[in-house]
Amino acid sequence: MKKLTILILAIIIVSFTANSQTVKWPADDIKLLTKEWTGERTPDGRPKVPDDLLERLKHISMEECWGFLKSNGYENQFENFSSTYENGWVIIHPDKVMTGRVVTAQFMPLRKDFDAYIQEIGKKQNMTSPVTNYAPINALTEGDIYVADSYGKIANGTLIGDNLANAIYKNGKRGIIFNGSVRDMEGLTEIDGFNGWIRGSDPSAIEQMLCATVNAPIRIGRVTVLPGDVALAKPTGITFIPPHLVAECVISGEYTALRDQFNFFCIQTKKFKYDNESFVDVTPEELDKAFVEWINAKSDLPMDKKELFDYMDKMKAERAKRRAEAEARKKN
Repeated sequence: MKKLTILILAIIIVSFTANSQTVKWPADDIKLLTKEWTGERTPDGRPKVPDDLLERLKHISMEECWGFLKSNGYENQFENFSSTYENGWVIIHPDKVMTGRVVTAQFMPLRKDFDAYIQEIGKKQNMTSPVTNYAPINALTEGDIYVADSYGKIANGTLIGDNLANAIYKNGKRGIIFNGSVRDMEGLTEIDGFNGWIRGSDPSAIEQMLCATVNAPIRIGRVTVLPGDVALAKPTGITFIPPHLVAECVISGEYTALRDQFNFFCIQTKKFKYDNESFVDVTPEELDKAFVEWINAKSDLPMDKKELFDYMDKMKAERAKRRAEAEARKKN
């Protein structure tokens, strides 16, 4: 019995040690980290938010996305690196919106002994040797964005040039988000479909840096970013959305936009009297009924009607629950 206990303890210690020695996070760890996601996953364990949601997300305003996440308890998901005088992002194609699933990478200043450890662990994990700024590119699949924290380094901090950018686009069909810099900016702008949010560019090559982790949690400004998050990147900044909230974030934003269009329609046609930023002489139920009639007459909805009406029913149920709880508190 004593020998069996010692053997079990040895297995536990070996397993813990093996799991603690990692550069590229194992799939099981990513699954545990993102356990609220219940859908399909990529081979490396990241949540695979469907492509159609990524496309629909492009049309959601940053304010709607931010408001939805805040109401769900996620208050630190937006970053624009803005200062008093300027926006800190340099955007390769600022007229284009980019959405995609996140592959993360953490870069640090070079330290020889730590880099030697990384290279040794990288071999054990069957990563491309040596582990360099190319390592995250190997993790990209179609629909992925390469998101890296390279601590804002500009000169000699250029994570990619046009050659690696072509490799990134070949794998992910998206682009990059770097708290750092790139080189060959002119070449990057010529890659059809490629985009990037970066801190700057410089003609120098990358020096004195190491790639510490791939697909581990990282920090981009005021956001903690997890592998499999979905990025919404616009000229105003970037929001990183937890994957399990993307679907509701999209339908919530689409509903809000449709409701705004309906309100404009009612004001312009004088369907209902409008005064002091609200409709008067009409009940909420009458407004909802008119909204449904207006929706049924439209042929260009961004979502399936059933999805929209299911969302509206859910909202009504939540409002009724809140009213009931408020009444119960008054009685007590």
